[in-house]
Amino acid sequence: MYKPVTPLLAADTVIELIDLPDRPIVLIERANPPYGWALPGGFVDVGECLENAAVREALEEVTLEVRLTALLGIYSDPRRDERGHTVTAVYVAEANGMPKAADDAKNCQAFRLDELPEQLAFDHALVLADYLRFRKTGQVAPLRSQYPAL
Repeated sequence: MYKPVTPLLAADTVIELIDLPDRPIVLIERANPPYGWALPGGFVDVGECLENAAVREALEEVTLEVRLTALLGIYSDPRRDERGHTVTAVYVAEANGMPKAADDAKNCQAFRLDELPEQLAFDHALVLADYLRFRKTGQVAPLRSQYPAL
């Protein structure tokens, strides 16, 4: 039977620490290329739904049990991951407690929205800009139907 060749599928999470002032978000410092700060997340396992993957990856990377509250958006630009075409669903989630780096996270930290790091991996600068708009307006990421040619 023919199997199509398709992009890899991932799930990422913007984790809001709801028991801290200003609801800071959690970012990980990646231990593996591409380096930089990133949202906790990773690849979806075969047989796993996106939401469960997002919750699992948050627990594996920053040891937090999260509650998903919204789907921020789907990010599918073929150039978003230098390792190959990867599509990700990004969720907004809430958690209590302090994150601890685990799995493939070299470090993790809670950041206030006005103090985000400059070196972000993947397209997470775009994702976080969409999240800032979401926090202000409640609007999820806009549909992006056109990407520049490769």
